[in-house]
Amino acid sequence: MNPDIKRILVPIDFSDYSKNALKYAINFVKVFNAEMFLIYVVEPVIYPPDFSMGQIAIPSVNTEWDERAKEELKKLAETEIPKEIKVQTIVKTGKPFIEIIDTASEKDVDLIVIATHGHSGVEHILFGSTAEKVVRKAPCPVLTLREPVKGFMFRDEVHKA
Repeated sequence: MNPDIKRILVPIDFSDYSKNALKYAINFVKVFNAEMFLIYVVEPVIYPPDFSMGQIAIPSVNTEWDERAKEELKKLAETEIPKEIKVQTIVKTGKPFIEIIDTASEKDVDLIVIATHGHSGVEHILFGSTAEKVVRKAPCPVLTLREPVKGFMFRDEVHKA
């Protein structure tokens, strides 16, 4: 029985890791003739004006980031994704793993393709990994990609070889 994969969600943070995950996901989209959703999550800018008031988000700064993120994501989709692929770009504000999981549910996604950054040590203990949290709580299968991806060469690397 072949898996029925019609919608693939690819979280992007504009790192090389996530751009490579996108290139990998494009092959899945082609094989399954699926629709692609790219998501970028803007984490709200938090500024503690003084400790008695706690932390607040600054809406004007967040709005500016949202607009810039929408433009960058659209540009990435236009340059990296072949024209024949149906793609939707999504920008949300919040905690990345929560927004990724919520979007997967909202869009009835069949597969999430996400890069792991390979953080280790203290950074990993303090923050955990977005990919790890997505794997644990996602409503669908999650394919995690670590660099280097076994048996897969990206176009840039082919020219160097």
